Amino acid sequence: MSLTDDLWSDIESIYAEILQHPFVRGLTDGTLPRTAFRHFVEQDSLYLRDYARALALCGARAPQSSALRAFVEDAVGALAAEQEMLAGFGAELGDEPPPASGRGYPQELVLPTTRAYTSHLLAAAYGGSYAEAVGAVLPCYWIYARVGEHLLAKSSPDPLYARWIAAYGDEAFQSVVRRVLELTDALGAEVSAPERDRMRERFVTSTRYEWMFWDAAWQGERWPV
Repeated sequence: MSLTDDLWSDIESIYAEILQHPFVRGLTDGTLPRTAFRHFVEQDSLYLRDYARALALCGARAPQSSALRAFVEDAVGALAAEQEMLAGFGAELGDEPPPASGRGYPQELVLPTTRAYTSHLLAAAYGGSYAEAVGAVLPCYWIYARVGEHLLAKSSPDPLYARWIAAYGDEAFQSVVRRVLELTDALGAEVSAPERDRMRERFVTSTRYEWMFWDAAWQGERWPV
């Protein structure tokens, strides 16, 4: 069994729950409230800043130059996606970009699930091994690719949601994810059994946060105090 097969076997039940989540189902049948999608877009744009940092750290720690280039390119792409989301989806939703200062966005805008997820990613990238860092960042690639591929056949009667689905079901994104999966499988023969277990733990935790991220948008999560 390849390393990626091993990893996926750990999250099959979580992935099934993701596909059944009302946020995801609402994308394809067009019933997802705009308020929930707005919440998602706003938090995703904030999430991607720290995700880009985690990817850059993966690149810095990568033993092969090919992995270094791949992760650094994807870090730049994550930041570009943030800007595009704010300018594209945000404008269509009638939102103003969140106010920024020299220190970035006000921290109260980063809601609990987003903060917890990005803290997990950065802890793995800074304090874990290279394999652990890869395990932590991989679900954001892989889950979106699988969800996009699954939803693409159905698309959506809502043009805005259809565009979102197409972006992740598109071959351009799928090819990026296949490249990362190949880099992950290359680690299979190199990591020790204990390190593999730690990598799997990071991977499963990030996958749970993926479900929680959609659920937070569906629930309209806010800081309680």
